[in-house]
Amino acid sequence: MLHTMRWFGPHDPVSLMDIRQAGCSGVVTALHQIAVGDVWSKEAIQERIDLIEQGNHQYTALHWSVVESLPVHEAIKKALPEREQYLENYRISLSNLAAKGIKTVCYNFMPVLDWSRTKLDFEMPDGAKALRFVWTDFAIFDLFILKRPKAELDYSKAVQEAAKLKFEGMTIPEKEELQNTVLLGLPGSEEAFHLENFQSLLDQYQEIGPDKLRENLHYFIQQVAPLAQELEINLCIHPDDPPFPLLGLPRVVSTESDLASLMEASPVRANGITFCTGSLGVRPDNNLPSMIRRFADRIHFIHLRTTKREQDEPLVFHEAPHLAGDVPMFEVIQAIHEEEVKRGGEQIPMRPDHGHQMLDDLHKKTYPGYSAIGRLRGLAEIRGMELAISRMN
Repeated sequence: MLHTMRWFGPHDPVSLMDIRQAGCSGVVTALHQIAVGDVWSKEAIQERIDLIEQGNHQYTALHWSVVESLPVHEAIKKALPEREQYLENYRISLSNLAAKGIKTVCYNFMPVLDWSRTKLDFEMPDGAKALRFVWTDFAIFDLFILKRPKAELDYSKAVQEAAKLKFEGMTIPEKEELQNTVLLGLPGSEEAFHLENFQSLLDQYQEIGPDKLRENLHYFIQQVAPLAQELEINLCIHPDDPPFPLLGLPRVVSTESDLASLMEASPVRANGITFCTGSLGVRPDNNLPSMIRRFADRIHFIHLRTTKREQDEPLVFHEAPHLAGDVPMFEVIQAIHEEEVKRGGEQIPMRPDHGHQMLDDLHKKTYPGYSAIGRLRGLAEIRGMELAISRMN
């Protein structure tokens, strides 16, 4: 695999030199400063390339390997009249990226929210801190903080009662922490949504169920994948995180069947997948090694992390150490290795995802899940396992 790490740009506390010293040759980044839906100009793209490569004359070379993400505007997800202009902007951005030699572009189609957690500093047995999702805590936010209309229909009586009891015992700071965690903005930003207008964003999806959202996703890929194929760009969708509906919003990239229908919607190879073992691995019905082998030719980017379902409950999970948890990492890397051999030794870009906050990083302010040392540990473990598998075959 091509070892990479995500970098959020000049303000990321994890530096390019940190990524270089971790043993990576690729950088995964995006132009977060550009508003969603606006065109990424060749000049802005070149500026980021120059920033990444400025130390290459003196140190081990780094290159911008993957765009994560070129975001899809909400107008496209909701099929609003203005989506055609945003689709055209998307195609122009793809053309500009291709002109600068960047050929792997990750995106997602999650409505409103990107990823969701209820705790950003869950303490592990070794004292490190991890991301965690607890369904009852999410219900507290939904039922008693946001007070979303008809939210009770999404929760069992037992969950509602447990949420009410816990909410009544929470302090104001605990409630504020939960609210801020759920409303945390997109990766690359520490700005959260505001509770005052958040419900209005959800209301815009009242008439959009899973079938309609899936239709809109298929339309999007049918409009952009042919150009991507022509440009030799690999588009790769990131699965839903977590892979089930939240806040009344549909999720349509959570299962093997979801991915199969999307691949069929546009049969060109440019219509591909970001295979995130953490997102897909939350669901016990997703057989990850089997899915890798089924979609092997369409997997253009890989996120390796593992989650642990607590009490075998997919609605309660935390980010586990990379070689622990519920993801069969050995079998996953073995399946990836098989595909790379079939491709004649081509390296598929991979990044270690969502490391624990640990050691010296416990005293630093970092993007949740993206501290340096936790990801370095994960990369080292993955690299060792990858080497062993390659020597076995």
